[in-house]
Amino acid sequence: MEKKVDKSKKSEKKQKIDCKKIGTCLGMALWVGVAVVASQFIVGYPLLWILGKYTFNQPIWTTIYSTLVYVVAAFLVIILPKFIKDKWKTTKKELGLIELPTFTDIGIAVLGFVATILISGIILGVLQSLHLVDSGQAQNVGYSHLQTGFDRAVAFIALVVITPFFEELIFRGWLYGKITKKVPVGAAIAIVSILFGVLHGQWNVGITVGIMSIIMCIERELTGTIYAGIITHMIKNGLAFGLLIMTGMM
Repeated sequence: MEKKVDKSKKSEKKQKIDCKKIGTCLGMALWVGVAVVASQFIVGYPLLWILGKYTFNQPIWTTIYSTLVYVVAAFLVIILPKFIKDKWKTTKKELGLIELPTFTDIGIAVLGFVATILISGIILGVLQSLHLVDSGQAQNVGYSHLQTGFDRAVAFIALVVITPFFEELIFRGWLYGKITKKVPVGAAIAIVSILFGVLHGQWNVGITVGIMSIIMCIERELTGTIYAGIITHMIKNGLAFGLLIMTGMM
């Protein structure tokens, strides 16, 4: 009888601990979301005040703005917590930045991109047939009317190089690296991918990047780093950039 009581107490204690861990993970996800949104205001308002609103019609300033936003967001998410409490500091292993990229990372990244296109295409096709989402809605990437080669070059750097690196560092790096220490992998993937999709703000885009996030989390599990995810992200953004250029939407 006493053994049954002991087991019941242990089970109850474990459940409480699990709930606490889940709450901590959701708090971390909320912190990432707040940091990403706040960084846009922290960078955007001073630039608007100094340079004027028409400045953001110039690709070079849009690129500078987006780069500063990601730098500030990364600072808020990764660096700031360790100044508040030493135990909150982040290791390279948690960020998935150990060693160097390999040919295996490249191969997994290509397979991940193909899987993203196939799975998201099927899901979006089904949802569109049910009139639940418009899969043809264009994503607002912050650039329009790129008239010169220089304009396109700086837009390419922002969308295909800077964005994938910082988004992977923050989401599949810091956030995923932290919460997988507290909850099962499946729960961690769900938290990261739902947040990543929601922050993109459009249903069709959110679904696509949410699926891509699931695959890139799996890539991190397979490789132990975020390098494959960065490459998958670069391929996806590079293809989207090329299509937008060819269709005259940029």
